[in-house]
Amino acid sequence: MARKALLDRMRRVVDDGVVLASLVLLVWPAADAADGTWTTRLVPVAAALCLGLAMLLVAPERPVLRFAPTAAALAVSGIRHLQGELARGAVWLLLAMAVAVLIRRWIGAGSDTALMREMTTQRALLARQAYRDPLTGLGNRKMFLERAEHELSEASRTMTAVIVVDLDGFRELNDTHGHEVGDELLRAAADRLAANVRANDVVARLDSDEFVVLLPGLEDEQAAVAVADRVLTELHRPLEVAGIKMTVRASAGVAITAGGGETVDHVLREADQALHRAKLDGGGTARRFDPELFALEEQRRKAEGDIIRALDLGEFEVHYQPIVDLDGEHTVGVEALIRWQHPEKGLVPPGLFLELAEQLGLLPRLGGWVLEEACRQAVNWQRQFPGFEMNVNLSASQLSNPNLVAEVRAVLERTGLEPEHLVLELTESVALVDLEESARILSELKDLGVRIALDDFGTGFSSLSHLSALPVDVVKIDRSFVQAMPESGGASVAEAVLHIARTFNLAPVAEGVEDAAQAEWLRDLACSRAQGYHFAKPMPALDVTELLDKQADRDICA
Repeated sequence: MARKALLDRMRRVVDDGVVLASLVLLVWPAADAADGTWTTRLVPVAAALCLGLAMLLVAPERPVLRFAPTAAALAVSGIRHLQGELARGAVWLLLAMAVAVLIRRWIGAGSDTALMREMTTQRALLARQAYRDPLTGLGNRKMFLERAEHELSEASRTMTAVIVVDLDGFRELNDTHGHEVGDELLRAAADRLAANVRANDVVARLDSDEFVVLLPGLEDEQAAVAVADRVLTELHRPLEVAGIKMTVRASAGVAITAGGGETVDHVLREADQALHRAKLDGGGTARRFDPELFALEEQRRKAEGDIIRALDLGEFEVHYQPIVDLDGEHTVGVEALIRWQHPEKGLVPPGLFLELAEQLGLLPRLGGWVLEEACRQAVNWQRQFPGFEMNVNLSASQLSNPNLVAEVRAVLERTGLEPEHLVLELTESVALVDLEESARILSELKDLGVRIALDDFGTGFSSLSHLSALPVDVVKIDRSFVQAMPESGGASVAEAVLHIARTFNLAPVAEGVEDAAQAEWLRDLACSRAQGYHFAKPMPALDVTELLDKQADRDICA
């Protein structure tokens, strides 16, 4: 850099000297025409030099001024030479200018060479920065994508593998020990990765704690899995970072393609899918891409998107299954059940989407919507059929919602439903997750005036003491006990459950009644209420209204 500055300074001095010499050449005839004294001859030369200095001061803003005096001086000198009037001193001055031009050319060439050398160095540095990760020194995503695209675009008899490696729990480690330790760990991991692959393999850092290895020219599939296992074994060895001894686990996903033709995005997505499977299996291991599992995951992702879309577009609807009084089989209430009116699949039952909705954290939103729809509909039925009951299910995520009581209160206020006509159902398994907390929340709900029903009664209690701890009003006998009654030749289990319910002064409702024989058994056992396909399937609100109207007309006729 210092040499380049010196050459630039010398070039400017020569350029300025040529300009001044050109002006002197222009005034040379005036100096020759003087009376012969040095004083009179120096006046034109001094004037030319002063003019030249003035020009040099403004030349940076007007570069053409540097070339005008030289061009004019050469033209005038040429004319005077043809006329035989060019003085010897002017000839020597012209020769000096020619030498200066040669020097200027040499200096410019040296400066250009230095500049080219510097530009080459800068380009090499920029190229390295463009393809290298600054933290680990490995290749970066851009370098990996270009190399992988090149390898995958060429048809070959060998196979190419991509291994995606991710450090398990790196974020927590980074938060605990700080970013400086985290950076050192990433550099150590990069060194171990690079040391366990072949010379022609590519190791790059994709993002944060995620690395990728490109293995071209493989002869068999097991070689890629072996490299992944070897890399993980090396990464799992204890290491010391910034004076801290630690052991870091890693997971890997392997994707293999043969014959070329695959895109980089496709193969990388397969490796990511395999990595995801390794994480689901507990981490610290390598998994190879499995097309069948990938298809299932794709199906699951599509279902997730469909559920979210259905919520936004209002594709869910509420159906109601009648609850009847076995003495006369009159409908005294309904259980609200969510259904999905899918634009392609038609009516989808809850068993096919509720578990996925729970995993996505959507059940509180779905459950809140069902509660409000059901309460609003119950108010309509209450006007014509006073005392009509509405049963609505609570999910585990709803029960754990700290705002549940406030939300139920708000729904009752918005819809105008009297609390005593609302029955909130939850299963034994949900209630037993945290018995003490469940008892507290259910007590607060009962303080609102609603009633509590325990669904699937008889399938989840490990001790009858749990029943007395919960503020329950209604127990719903599980369908498995009801359906087993005619087959067993007796009703011992259902009868025992009914006896327990009466012991705790709870109102029993039998679920899953599918035929007249089961209904008769329940009457004999003095079970007052039941629901099931024998009486009615879940149906839209309009069908329930028609059913209630028919029952009312029948009662009038009777």
